[in-house]
Amino acid sequence: MTVFPKGFLWGGATAANQFEGAYNEDGKGLSVQDVTPQGGFGPITEEPTEDNLKLKGIDFYHRYKEDIALFAEMGFKVFRLSIAWSRIFPKGDELEPNEAGLAFYDRVFDELEKYGIEPLVTLSHYETPLHLAREYNGWANRDLISFYERYVRTVFERYQHRVKYWLTFNEVNSVLHAPFMSGGIVTPPEELSQQDLYQAVHHELVASALATKIAHEINPEMKVGCMVLAMPAYPMTSHPLDQLAVRQFENQNYLFSDIHVRGKYPNYIKRYFKENNIEIQFADGDEELLLNHTVDFISFSYYMSVAQAHNPEAYTSGKGNIMGGITNPYLEASEWGWQIDPVGLRLVLNDFYDRYQLPLFIVENGLGAKDELVEGPNGPTVEDDYRIDYLQKHLVQVGEAVKDGVEVMGYTTWGCIDLVSASTAEMSKRYGFIYVDRHDDGTGTLARYKKKSFDWYKEVIATNGEKLFEEQ
Repeated sequence: MTVFPKGFLWGGATAANQFEGAYNEDGKGLSVQDVTPQGGFGPITEEPTEDNLKLKGIDFYHRYKEDIALFAEMGFKVFRLSIAWSRIFPKGDELEPNEAGLAFYDRVFDELEKYGIEPLVTLSHYETPLHLAREYNGWANRDLISFYERYVRTVFERYQHRVKYWLTFNEVNSVLHAPFMSGGIVTPPEELSQQDLYQAVHHELVASALATKIAHEINPEMKVGCMVLAMPAYPMTSHPLDQLAVRQFENQNYLFSDIHVRGKYPNYIKRYFKENNIEIQFADGDEELLLNHTVDFISFSYYMSVAQAHNPEAYTSGKGNIMGGITNPYLEASEWGWQIDPVGLRLVLNDFYDRYQLPLFIVENGLGAKDELVEGPNGPTVEDDYRIDYLQKHLVQVGEAVKDGVEVMGYTTWGCIDLVSASTAEMSKRYGFIYVDRHDDGTGTLARYKKKSFDWYKEVIATNGEKLFEEQ
């Protein structure tokens, strides 16, 4: 008997802004991603520039049939994608949607249905319409709740019988560390007050609860989940203050899932607010909305863990992640400095499940690496044994968590087809099972080639994970 439950949702994950391309076709408006040519933490330009690889992505917009056929060949049960908000409402504050944008996703869902692949749709994946950022200062402005409501109501009504699983905001807790990319907030981070930042958090959490309410009213069969960036932390020493530093770091993330799942602000954040003179402004109905419209499941990304200490200046800072932390001397790191910790994934799964007793969905996990295209017996390929090793070790730990009694719905690897990096806007940071012939300078044919990991993942899915334990 396999470790993984029957019906486990195996698949891959993407984001519209990183792979669709066609940034200005069929009435699409600009998003915050279109003016960050060096990635989500880099400089912001006035207009889109030719050096922004995300403008063209990997041209999924025109090649979706070819790409979905490859996903089907691997045996995907689920495909996570995002809807680009600015394809549906180009500026974000219009009264009527853009029909051409809605029709595009109809065609994508047609293709997924053809192969029996379940869509998992993120409503907002670092893709706030640029107009909403510049005219309203993004989620710092409460007006965005009503614009988001109009958008989600539109897509829920349109796709209510085609999409069962929805996520409200991608890595919602990242707004604390990347306010422009994550929340469309144009105020420079060094000028953004804690009051305004946590008020923006509140607006997103209220909008998420409102989306959950609307989804359940339109079709009670639809399931809505939150999506958080999971990053477990270990104390550098057995000093009690190091353990306290871990608790304080992890509470930054638990804040978001606590409110999504339990429907109210936890006491630990109330103390933080009091000590930092933060007073969240609740509108009439906010408290009831949060309490009565909690999520159906929890989804998260997991790439790495970090270490924490009460005196972090005494240690080397970790690289590659947006949330800080200290380098763990017991772990190896990827080419981008992300420390590799498969056991951390088992810990995250157990911690979330012990805390909430809700189904969990791992919707991002993977290894970004510099792949080299070589000639194989069946044409160009990548001998990415390092990726197979990374995924195999992480998936074994998912299996261990399942044996621990954790209810895991599925697993979607990040960037199942090579796409443009969100953090660095590079193509050379590749995650996929499918190599895309495109390079950091924008050259390349965009041809697709199967990597060695393609057939490996295909067998993992076909055996419902049994292959993973043959390799131990």
